[in-house]
Amino acid sequence: MKFRSYRPGPPLNQYVDCFWLIEDDQAARLEKILPSGTIELVVNLKDNEIHIHNPEQPEQYQRLSGAVFSGTYSRSFVCNALQHEAIMGVHFKVGGAFPFLGAAASELSNTHANLFDLWGSSGLELRERVCTASRPYERFRIMEAALQTRLRNLPIGELETKSALEMIETVGRKASLRDVSHELGVSQRRFIQIFSSFVGLKPKVFCRIQRFQRARVLAETQAIPGWAELAVSCGYFDQSHLIRDFKEFSGSTPKIYSAQQQHKDERYKDNHAPLC
Repeated sequence: MKFRSYRPGPPLNQYVDCFWLIEDDQAARLEKILPSGTIELVVNLKDNEIHIHNPEQPEQYQRLSGAVFSGTYSRSFVCNALQHEAIMGVHFKVGGAFPFLGAAASELSNTHANLFDLWGSSGLELRERVCTASRPYERFRIMEAALQTRLRNLPIGELETKSALEMIETVGRKASLRDVSHELGVSQRRFIQIFSSFVGLKPKVFCRIQRFQRARVLAETQAIPGWAELAVSCGYFDQSHLIRDFKEFSGSTPKIYSAQQQHKDERYKDNHAPLC
């Protein structure tokens, strides 16, 4: 498998973490993608369709077009790695996809949406252009230019967008909703509405997923020797609390997940796990 990534410069770097490209991965395997609190734009460069499988019944899947926005999930979903023969994507920062959606991020919670349904014909043209390009850097530049164009034509003010992103960053630092809303001079109810509109999740769910992600990384690296110690270091009440959240977001216990990661090969992207 060939994996490449590219980080855009200003002003996109305020909204986008990276662009990525996978080629030459043709393994027929199902992979579980864990919730991260972020949104991705994904383009299948080979076939004009993307399949999203049901984690509980993997034989069932939703067929979408070859270019989709993957909304913010509060649970895992499943994809087939056969689609990684040639696929690229945009990994947005938390809340960073909002200016490019043409809709509230909350409308994409726990679902995928065809790019055409959100962007119209310009979505079809974008996929055609990146599919026609022959070099990875050229594909990244085409995607970068398309997002820059969308950003220049924002229907909302740039100041409003930056304020919302700063609000989201404050929540990420574990500040309470009461403190954040007070600092911003808005009611808690209004704060939750704005946050959900930009991120796609309510603040409490988002914070739980961020805590799970910290625990997931530590479980993978085995940086902390015991599960009780890991639970405390990540802000869980106890080991049972950690296990409950791990089961909800990954479908397995920390112990099982950690064991899987030790045998996972390099073909799996970060935040992807084998489907048991």
